[in-house]
Amino acid sequence: MNKRTTEILVGLFVLLGAAALLFLALKAANLASFTTSGDTYVVQARFDNVGGLKARAAVRSAGVNVGRVTGVTLDPQTFQGLVTLEISKAMAFPKDSSAKILTSGLLGDQYVGIEPGGAVENLSAGDVITQTQSAVVLENLIGQFLFNRAADSGSSQGE
Repeated sequence: MNKRTTEILVGLFVLLGAAALLFLALKAANLASFTTSGDTYVVQARFDNVGGLKARAAVRSAGVNVGRVTGVTLDPQTFQGLVTLEISKAMAFPKDSSAKILTSGLLGDQYVGIEPGGAVENLSAGDVITQTQSAVVLENLIGQFLFNRAADSGSSQGE
């Protein structure tokens, strides 16, 4: 191989590496959706605590991506977190479906999980999911555990 061919191959290898890093960065930051599912409809859900849920987080049902979180705001009247969900029209969930904020793994990203209900009518654009379960905050669980341990040790010393 001559020097020019080697330089061209090295340049192509560097460009391929840069493209791979860009793809990985976009996927890790959840900025690019490389699987577009077509038409969507927008629903909202109210949570007492949204934890670390962010816009562009996944919406899943039975572990399958069915949509995306498009916004997380605070409702000034109820002081609840108002989460806006964009769901694929191919997925028609019953009106009495419930939404939970879940975590991928022990310390992974948070996402919204939808559990279908049994109603005949389906959710439509603009509906609000009323049955929700807020995010589990790890710090609150640790605090409750330590408080219960302290209370148990205090009551056993008094006997």
